[in-house]
Amino acid sequence: MGEAATEAKAEAAQQQHDSAEEIAQVEYSWPAIRFDIPPVRTYHFCHQFRTSANSNNFLKGIKWSPDGSCFLTSSEDNTFRVFQLPENGNGYPGNACSFAADADPVTCVFASTTRDHPIHLWDATSGELRCTYRAYDAVDEITAAFSIGFNPAGTKIFAGYNKAVKIFDIHRPGRNFENHSTVQGNKEGQPGVISAIAFCPSHTKMLATGSYSQTTAIYSEDNMELLYILHGQDGGVTHVQFSKDGNYLYTGGRKDPYILCWDIRKTVDIVYKLYRSSENTNQRILFDIEPFGQHIGTGGQDGLVHIYNLKTGHWTSSFQAALDTVNGFSFHPFMPMAASSSGHRRFETLDDSSEDLSSSGDENCASIWSFSYVSMADNAA
Repeated sequence: MGEAATEAKAEAAQQQHDSAEEIAQVEYSWPAIRFDIPPVRTYHFCHQFRTSANSNNFLKGIKWSPDGSCFLTSSEDNTFRVFQLPENGNGYPGNACSFAADADPVTCVFASTTRDHPIHLWDATSGELRCTYRAYDAVDEITAAFSIGFNPAGTKIFAGYNKAVKIFDIHRPGRNFENHSTVQGNKEGQPGVISAIAFCPSHTKMLATGSYSQTTAIYSEDNMELLYILHGQDGGVTHVQFSKDGNYLYTGGRKDPYILCWDIRKTVDIVYKLYRSSENTNQRILFDIEPFGQHIGTGGQDGLVHIYNLKTGHWTSSFQAALDTVNGFSFHPFMPMAASSSGHRRFETLDDSSEDLSSSGDENCASIWSFSYVSMADNAA
């Protein structure tokens, strides 16, 4: 009798919690971004990346935290930098920031991988190293992952290696992992270095892996069963991302000017191609899909960010984000904002050895962009 009463109270509490969440979602009007109006650069960061120890330092990417309270940058000087977003800094509704302000410090972490090092799990609030996850080769030496990704449940880290994906239990740091070869005994499968990993957001238990062998594979998360192999990228795949509904997959590669759209329900033909200026660089150029799932943004070598309509595959607009390569672009999880990072390696030759390699304020920089928007209430009216 006591157990039944406890279960009833727990169920009632859960229903009350769910109702409160539904009410909160109804009260908050999600803004629809207007891409026909150029965004305004609200914040600009460049001096933070000027280091005397490395005059050729440049950014490599930028990404918002899931709760939108901060963003993370990585750069050539082997340094991660976390920038906090000021509350109400842009005059948007107060509940937009407070909606994501209550992050749990225990789960406020990010993972990294770099050459000759194991996977590191970092505390995003203090910058301290939480733990490491190590993989070893045939001669018992540490081998570094080329790509990593958390599964949607946040319980495992999937890591890409040469012809293999290794899975680490986040609660068991050390050298314990599951090893899954991406190439079968008869050499079928996905060869090459696994350079990108993304999980399907629609709870279908699927993940995509990109390879420098110019292929993308779709696997089942539970047992790493190979479902599809996609061919068509002209360069090694460096970024993969699912659409918000999980029906489409977008892939981009190095020295390849196109982002490819795939319908994973068919996977026979490419749906359409989205152009970006990346045909002359091996640099990883990251793109992102806005929260509504209707547009994608991508940078390129020309310093522009291009916005495309995902329903039609047509170009929507573009804006100048930097004077050098825009290698990272990330939409805020729920506010009409985005972050961009720029920079590329500059090579000094004998002919121009006296030339100053220092960057201007619009090179090797991170920027926050504020878009015009209309609320869902305005759309309904």
